[in-house]
Amino acid sequence: MRDVIQTIMGMIGAVGFATLFHVRINKLWACALGGGLSWVVYLVVLNRTDDKAFGLLASTLTVGFLAEILARVLKTPVTILLVPMLIPLIPGGDLYYTTSYLVRDMAEEFAESLNLVIREAGAIAFGIIMVTCFVQVTQQLYNRFKVSK
Repeated sequence: MRDVIQTIMGMIGAVGFATLFHVRINKLWACALGGGLSWVVYLVVLNRTDDKAFGLLASTLTVGFLAEILARVLKTPVTILLVPMLIPLIPGGDLYYTTSYLVRDMAEEFAESLNLVIREAGAIAFGIIMVTCFVQVTQQLYNRFKVSK
């Protein structure tokens, strides 16, 4: 039941940020779908591997491809959909604890927590870059080899 509530909250959070970015009402469903999917994929991978960074990478890859597809269907920029979809994945809690350890002068815990936050942020960034590069290369290959009529 906890996972369902977290997924619903991820959807609500994605829609909240989408409205903050002035996404049109007819596209909010796509942001909600992506926000919920991002959290579901994260939870599934986390339960199987127990690695937060890998869960974030898998989730970012999944949502990145979804955003690319929906952006073409809805005729909107990918960023408009992708950013709200990724909001549930932001490692805010881990960043809070990292800062807390720093302020309380707990060097060992700070180092461990900072390592985790850097891995998490890197996984999200790497996932976005991988999807973007894949789509661009695929488009270039398609344009190069398509049959002219």
